Amino acid sequence: MLDLTTHDNITEIKMARPPVNALDLDMVCALRSAIEDSIGAGTHGIVLSGAPGLFSAGVDVPALLAQDRTGVHEFWREFFALCATLARAPVPLVAAITGHSPAGGAVLALFCDYRVMAEGPFRIGLNEVQVGLIVPDAIQLALRRVVGTYRAERLLVSGAMLDSAQALACGFVDELTGVDQVDTRALHWLRELLALPSHAMLVTRELARADLAAAYADPATLPLDEFVDAFFHPQTQAVLQQLVARLKNKG
Repeated sequence: MLDLTTHDNITEIKMARPPVNALDLDMVCALRSAIEDSIGAGTHGIVLSGAPGLFSAGVDVPALLAQDRTGVHEFWREFFALCATLARAPVPLVAAITGHSPAGGAVLALFCDYRVMAEGPFRIGLNEVQVGLIVPDAIQLALRRVVGTYRAERLLVSGAMLDSAQALACGFVDELTGVDQVDTRALHWLRELLALPSHAMLVTRELARADLAAAYADPATLPLDEFVDAFFHPQTQAVLQQLVARLKNKG
């Protein structure tokens, strides 16, 4: 499910859940544990990566639709807890976006300090609206911080998916490179950052990310019940069921 590699003082956490690195409850919990354990073990920085051509397809919708309200609530609680772990991480994080990264995959990338994406026919975006899901404010904040308020509004309300060149142009990602060089460039950026005087860099980073950390100071205070209510809205359920049917037909 996850492959961990140590590069000197950096930990690479590679998502490895075929076929599309979909985020089910086990994957979300494993990611959170791997990040927390790496930090506890003294890592100086983390690279989050995926498979060539695909970073993560986002939430495992078929698995989530099979859950009752309790199961759905548990999944989203753990997902937002993972976001909190990323938001409040005391070490820098880089997303090595090795390919497509819709919805939940894009969310993970937005909570990192820096995003390197594979150039080519790959897309990234918060396309939740297109499949009937709302984007809660705590997630919208992460996008607003990266691309600005107006651009975030346009992308969120339309559920737009950007190709890699568009993502770079609007600041959604910081750098493009060949798909086989994404991990290498992510490690290069992180090593250059970690070469700076550590106290000054880390304290400055903490101040710069204070708004994101504050929004996730206590995930239990997030309006999770309202979000779960929206997930069970009849229109949302109908659109998601249609999505799953299309996926089955492709398979």
